[in-house]
Amino acid sequence: MKIEELKERKRALGYTAKQVAELSGVPLGTVQKIFSGHTKAPRYETLRALEKVLGYAAEDHSAPEHEVVKKQGEYTLEDYFAIPDERRVELIDGVIYDMTAPTSLHQVITQFLFAEIWNFVRSNKGNCLVNIAPTDVHLDVNDNKTMVQPDVLVTCDRSKVTIPRIEGAPDLVIEVLSPSTRRKDISVKVNKYAETGVRELWLVDPRDRRVIVYDFENEDIINIYTFRDKVPVLIFGGELTIDLAQLSDYLDDLYGDTWWER
Repeated sequence: MKIEELKERKRALGYTAKQVAELSGVPLGTVQKIFSGHTKAPRYETLRALEKVLGYAAEDHSAPEHEVVKKQGEYTLEDYFAIPDERRVELIDGVIYDMTAPTSLHQVITQFLFAEIWNFVRSNKGNCLVNIAPTDVHLDVNDNKTMVQPDVLVTCDRSKVTIPRIEGAPDLVIEVLSPSTRRKDISVKVNKYAETGVRELWLVDPRDRRVIVYDFENEDIINIYTFRDKVPVLIFGGELTIDLAQLSDYLDDLYGDTWWER
């Protein structure tokens, strides 16, 4: 798409430059220079990142038949389900958030945590279901403006489990923070999880090598752990403790002992 077309899409979607930067992974300063006209010829990779958030395929400048352009905050589940499967998004309070492909680091952390919980549930013949992204979660069945895809989730009420998605708040949600989703996960999603009945939330922060655990069942108590700690899973009464030192050592072997600085 041409820059003028991207500008028009930005206006139509109601995005700020800051939102575009967060969703695309393009630095805010670069986004501002492009949309102000200061940068006349952005790099190809930058344009593609902006197109992924704001535009359609470069070879097709017309809006796809499925897409109804609305202001952010007005989108519903009907719009969400009309989005093609290859475009991964979340819908929160009527706002569509595009999601970039996760990094290798993000996936290793997610898979480690999923495996630890999965193995515990299976070995103890537990009734809980453990899912990994991308799994649709309709947090509140009375809300037609929110659908999220947590990185790891545990649902112990089997009545919420359907073949297409989870209908209702999971008991445990784990989000692994990344540069493109950090702000959304820390602010918007924490509040949404708290108000819809999630019992426990982990925010895993690779950059700062820490895990923030929200205990929503007990007056929103917050505990902070390092990547060298053993973290109890509260919904299991502490019977499962995940040793993050094992994860940290594995990441050191994979990426070198300064992986968090990259």
